[in-house]
Amino acid sequence: MTTWFRTYYEDEDLWLYLEADEEGWVVRHMEIGGKDGRPRTAASLQEVLHLRDHADLAAMTRYEQQYGILAGAPLDGWQDQPGAAEITAEEFERLWAQARRVRGGRG
Repeated sequence: MTTWFRTYYEDEDLWLYLEADEEGWVVRHMEIGGKDGRPRTAASLQEVLHLRDHADLAAMTRYEQQYGILAGAPLDGWQDQPGAAEITAEEFERLWAQARRVRGGRG
């Protein structure tokens, strides 16, 4: 079952929004700054895998500069993180579309 959740890192004033698959692997990942609310990352596993299989290192580097780096490990214990809470798919999709527009993507 897909899970959508958020957690807050007070030291960095940063919200992390994650979509995880049934095995706990990150499928999409956003970081949103607290004070300005500006998306800092909006990375997708599907896009990363496509670039890995069909593009070169330069394309992957451009992607990471534009969208950030995707979390690369299963998410265990996220519920214990500060400010952690499940969110709805609709809330995640709304934030995702906004983050991708800001980062220069399609949505």
